[in-house]
Amino acid sequence: MPTPYQTHIGSFTRKSTFFWAAVGATVGLANLWQFPYLASLHGGGLFILLYLACLLLVTLPLMVTEAAVGRYARHGIVLAMDGLIRSARQSRAWMAVGRLSILAAFLVLSFTAVFGAIALAYVFYGALGRFTGAGDAEATAILADLVSDPREYRVFMGWHVFFLLLVLWVSAQGVVKGLERALRVVVPGALVLMLVLFTLAAWHGRIDGAINHILAMHPEDLSWESLKTALFHAFFTLGLGMGVWAILGSYTTPHTRLKRSILAVVLMDTLVAILAGLMIFAIATDGHSFDGERGFSLLFVSMPVTLAQLPASQLVIAAVFLLVVLIVWTTSLNLLEPIVGWFREWTGAPRSLSVLLIGLAVWLAGLASLLSFNVWAEERVGGATLFRWLELITGGLLIPLVAILIALFTGWCLTRHLSGTMLGATPRLFGRIWFWVMRLVLPVVVAWIGVQYTALSLANLCSNGNAAVWCEQPAAVLSGGGETQTEDRPTPAAPGESDADIQGADETAPAADRPPPAEKGDGGNSGEKAPKQEDILYHSV
Repeated sequence: MPTPYQTHIGSFTRKSTFFWAAVGATVGLANLWQFPYLASLHGGGLFILLYLACLLLVTLPLMVTEAAVGRYARHGIVLAMDGLIRSARQSRAWMAVGRLSILAAFLVLSFTAVFGAIALAYVFYGALGRFTGAGDAEATAILADLVSDPREYRVFMGWHVFFLLLVLWVSAQGVVKGLERALRVVVPGALVLMLVLFTLAAWHGRIDGAINHILAMHPEDLSWESLKTALFHAFFTLGLGMGVWAILGSYTTPHTRLKRSILAVVLMDTLVAILAGLMIFAIATDGHSFDGERGFSLLFVSMPVTLAQLPASQLVIAAVFLLVVLIVWTTSLNLLEPIVGWFREWTGAPRSLSVLLIGLAVWLAGLASLLSFNVWAEERVGGATLFRWLELITGGLLIPLVAILIALFTGWCLTRHLSGTMLGATPRLFGRIWFWVMRLVLPVVVAWIGVQYTALSLANLCSNGNAAVWCEQPAAVLSGGGETQTEDRPTPAAPGESDADIQGADETAPAADRPPPAEKGDGGNSGEKAPKQEDILYHSV
């Protein structure tokens, strides 16, 4: 094992690369399949302002902290924490922060690649015209045949391997020749493609209706539930708690203005989410409204059906899902990097070997999620598939726990001089806000988010007839004591839930906001086993 602090794992050559890499890490599927729904439900433009406030006052200080830790140490999160622990003469127990963050990144990457595989398959499905003339039932059957059919799981595994190889091939080239070159081309390319698709949607769609859904102010829809939703979305969609920001910070050039770059990334992520929302609602037609739709139902069923009505629909559908692939691909590259960096610093292994071994481990772990949609769909523990438990452990426990520990360590264990040196030159007001947010605000807020996330996830499992111990508790206890509105739950529904389960879970929602029942038809049994409305991963993609 190499001596600590003597392993150099690489760095970027251009100061703007940090911005493009960070944009690739933060822009994920939640920008497409979650944010538009939330904005339309919680006040439109007012929700966007509320979301920005949560970003700037709560999550931005944590983003700056993680990146500053990596830049100060010039190492991944594990060795960076080791160095700070030694400098501050703190307990070695704090090393758990780095190790838990690597575990969280590994688990999230394992099922993020599964969704990349679905999107990759849809690029070819769209180009080959499989959605031409398809309705809801046919589109649901196509998704079910790919994801949920136990007889065809090897095809799904093939797409999974294909997507992972694309990620591993770039990573194996190195930080400069692989990661930096790819992100400087792919991320701007994805943004340009999004602008092209947005222009197409505005030209052929109803941009006035989209603006009314996303940007118009609707104060009557704003509530305390909107604040909770904004906090959830701000925390779970920026790649926090997984060592990503630390490794990107360690790669920055000496001339990179870290805090300004992170602020620009936050604004860019919000802008992309707004453009995605406008694009999605603009292409909705009177007969195919996307109101109340999100997750699998929006992206892999309703979107292909609606896009099939546009001119040159095969090309348009392929382009849309190419955009999705690029988004998940850049996210996966960023999730892989802290794991590879940690493994290299721990073992001293060359990069190509490290990428190969980590990639093999990610593939094996990803099979647990992949098979949970089909072959193991009926194998449940506590009413949930293995995929659901992995998602709950990462979203409800690991990521919030890492964020809380980082906030407590930097707020209470580091001296003012050390924390000031780590942050670099900052305005006095920002320094004071950062200090008290890390000390008091973030631990409390993130702990509340983690508890709420876990409670709502467990309550969601109980709606499926689960007989676990926690289902014997009153529903108010599981939901945090307040009225539960399932349209705002950040937890995904179990793959293979029946339509009755979904409708039962939505009984507390206003009638206008309830999703329409799934259309029955040619999809048959395979269509009923397709992933459903609430299959949402907040923090992963």
